[in-house]
Amino acid sequence: MFHDQADCGPLAGHMHTLAQHLDRFLRFEHADAMHEPERWRSALGGTLPEQGIGIERVLGEMGEFLIPAGSQIPNPACTAFITTGATSIGALATLAGAVAAPQRLGLTAFQHLEELSLDWIAEMFELPAGMKGLYSSGGSVANLVALGGARQWAMEQRGIDPARDGMRLPARIYATAASHHTIQRAAAVLGLGRAAVVLVDSDAMGRMRPDALRRQLRADAAGHVVRVAVVANAGTTSTGAIDLLRELGRAAREHGVWFHVDGAYGLPGMLDARVRPLYDGLELADSVVVDPHKWLGAPVGIGATFVRDRGILHRAFTQEASDYLEGACATDGACHSMDSLGIPYSDFGVELSAPCRGAVVWALIREIGREGLRERVCRHNSMARLVAERAAAHPQLELVQAPTLSICCFRFVSEAWPDSNTLNQRIHRALVHRGRNIPSTAVIDGKLAIRPCFIGARTEERHARALVDEVIEIGNGLLEERTKLPAVHALATLSGRI
Repeated sequence: MFHDQADCGPLAGHMHTLAQHLDRFLRFEHADAMHEPERWRSALGGTLPEQGIGIERVLGEMGEFLIPAGSQIPNPACTAFITTGATSIGALATLAGAVAAPQRLGLTAFQHLEELSLDWIAEMFELPAGMKGLYSSGGSVANLVALGGARQWAMEQRGIDPARDGMRLPARIYATAASHHTIQRAAAVLGLGRAAVVLVDSDAMGRMRPDALRRQLRADAAGHVVRVAVVANAGTTSTGAIDLLRELGRAAREHGVWFHVDGAYGLPGMLDARVRPLYDGLELADSVVVDPHKWLGAPVGIGATFVRDRGILHRAFTQEASDYLEGACATDGACHSMDSLGIPYSDFGVELSAPCRGAVVWALIREIGREGLRERVCRHNSMARLVAERAAAHPQLELVQAPTLSICCFRFVSEAWPDSNTLNQRIHRALVHRGRNIPSTAVIDGKLAIRPCFIGARTEERHARALVDEVIEIGNGLLEERTKLPAVHALATLSGRI
């Protein structure tokens, strides 16, 4: 019988057991979680336990019922989202931090790697000199932090401290319809309001038009609004398009507006020499975000924001002094890891309690280096180009938009099924339910397309080839069913008459 007797013994044996369950899961030989949902729902229990069952039995339930009913996202054939399963070193480093440094503070090796890994990211992706970073829980918060810095800076130019006194003037953020919706949410949370996000006209690829931006900035200069930030995309979510960074950055500079680059997904793409010129102008950015839990292979929950002056983030997000924290540390020389809280990351963003994410990023980069990540990025970009080549060459496929990075949008077409959107929606659901290849969809200029995003460390060229093959197979199967239906209906009618 177990009461308040949580197991505090050695982890090694339990980790070995858990590792075996996880290795089995990663073979993806099991059925989807919704194959027999009642089995795991009933086994995992629905009522509050009065008595504990101990760690061994809990691990047994995890291995038999919980882990096999996990997500499809780590599946190398799942290309639906711009998140992926963690690499082994990413998962292991996360576990190390959870045990050895559960909080982002103190003079520890983990805290040292928080800053070092941010500096490594800035160097690897050629961010403007002197930019400093902050980890948060992902792109949503990373964009919020960056735009919080932009709001603080823009209002301070008017003699207003918005973090202290609140917003006193209407404001504008300039983005496009292709920008991630976290931009609107950030505007809402920061008190600007979602309506403050002005959608600037885009070109055929979904990139912000510099001439349209300049017209909008000039128009708002004549009004009584604060022009807070221009948001450029370095890899849009739907298609991977990269805005004309230099032109947009120049327009922002000309008008004295903060220039933010959302590279949550696409910033690592610059490691591919074939697309490196598209990042020209990144040095004009005042803030940049990138998510290590995307192309770097970290567990979900790690985004990074970089700004030219981290002091602006402190003014925007400081929680002010707190006696129980400030008085808990030494006031002179440190000789113990708890003599100082270390770099005050909690005052640069919105999280006080936060894990040590830097050790995870350090481990990921330390394992494969810049060249290893370059190989991964180039491999994935080549896979998207392979899909594009096959779609352009096959008579039953249409390339909806050529890839810039590792996303390719294509669809199955047939004169026998004029409503291509419905046809491809049917193909997509069949793909998901089969579970062999799991892309998502995107609507581009009214066309619903199959949209794989190749980003997982375990995803290989064979997955791209298999996806195209299966789209053709399912499409032809649906066409065959459609041609049979009139004959079956006619036969049934004839039989009724007889």
